[in-house]
Amino acid sequence: MAEDLRFVVKKVVGEENFVDMYPNKSNNYCCGGGGGFLQSGYAEERHKFGQIKTDQIIATKADYCITPCHNCHAQVHDLAEIHDHAWNTVHLWTLICLSLGILGPNERAYLGDDLAGVAVFHPESEM
Repeated sequence: MAEDLRFVVKKVVGEENFVDMYPNKSNNYCCGGGGGFLQSGYAEERHKFGQIKTDQIIATKADYCITPCHNCHAQVHDLAEIHDHAWNTVHLWTLICLSLGILGPNERAYLGDDLAGVAVFHPESEM
């Protein structure tokens, strides 16, 4: 399954833009937000556990961290914000929709300036 997801991501962002984490696939680290931990109220503990994932993301030097689920997105986004790290956290579905040209203007909150205006349909320009 890990190879299938990598195939999709590489097709969406371009293979030359894909940066894998290490370790990866079934040896990858948990972000620390799943299994109810995100809503548990133990933010300090969650951030401390998430430091492993933070270090892993920083090591990639990537501009974006693509997350497959809502819990991962919320945790990874939070980890970037609490320490003012440079990466943008984006849902995989956001990039899939962006690549298809169907991502609406109101669905771009997590895109960086480099992607926020890509393929935005403006009805007034069609008149």
